Amino acid sequence: MRKYEVMYIIRPDIEQEAVQAAVEKFQGIISNGGEITKHEVMGKRRLAYEIKKFRDGTFVLVNFTATPEVVAELERIMKISDEVIRYLITLDVA
Repeated sequence: MRKYEVMYIIRPDIEQEAVQAAVEKFQGIISNGGEITKHEVMGKRRLAYEIKKFRDGTFVLVNFTATPEVVAELERIMKISDEVIRYLITLDVA
């Protein structure tokens, strides 16, 4: 198992309950074969540039250990999720 870090931005126009549901959905995917070491909802912030006509977004940062298969599944789900406007999964070398 390797250490990974994922940061994703959730659309600002959805309700807080929907944000929480999306966060729990992604946590469930990671927990199914991996382990979350750190999870932080950083809150709504201003984007550096407009993404999909949005100027703000709710930022979420997750550090976890998992197999490459779990990471592939997480990326697949994030690609098709309407709530996520941008995401980045990196291998944590620290």
